[in-house]
Amino acid sequence: MNNFDQNFKNLSTTDQYDKITSVCRDLYEKKLTDYGCAWRILRLPSLTDQIFIKAQRIRSLQVNGTSKIDEAIDAEFIGIINYAIMALIQYHKGIANQPDLKINEALALYDNYLSETKTLMMNKNHDYGEAWRDMRVSSLTDLILQKLLRVKQIEDNSGKTIVSEGIDANYQDMINYAIFALIHLNSNS
Repeated sequence: MNNFDQNFKNLSTTDQYDKITSVCRDLYEKKLTDYGCAWRILRLPSLTDQIFIKAQRIRSLQVNGTSKIDEAIDAEFIGIINYAIMALIQYHKGIANQPDLKINEALALYDNYLSETKTLMMNKNHDYGEAWRDMRVSSLTDLILQKLLRVKQIEDNSGKTIVSEGIDANYQDMINYAIFALIHLNSNS
């Protein structure tokens, strides 16, 4: 990820969030140009597994401290964010048999679900008093993995829950945790 200037750590949470998500959206748009919306054929469990692979790699790098693939942790968190937004789109639109979105439609959906997720973050941030700022990046990674295990269980239960929040809320939390991790990583550089 592009390291931001020294002023990044002095920005408000909203401005940091927007800088991080601008990088994520830019990558999403470039990949749409390269690949189209081929991801529209993916079922939710496939997207969940993609996110799981990325989160598991982050945890492995955090535990082992070494990497044999030249891709930074930042890139994996960006992948989590973008795949989780794709999962929200799939959750609400359903899967397609063929890519069925134009780039501008895919970007509008991305913006919509990112906006909803940011609103959720701002509401929780208000209630929790920005507690995430005192958390470790490794804890945020573990929370993402926990959310993934919850989503897998809900998927195994045919999407039904008794008292728990649904799949979409878990994807939104994963997005926000990944953004918080990226804020930490870019504020400490």
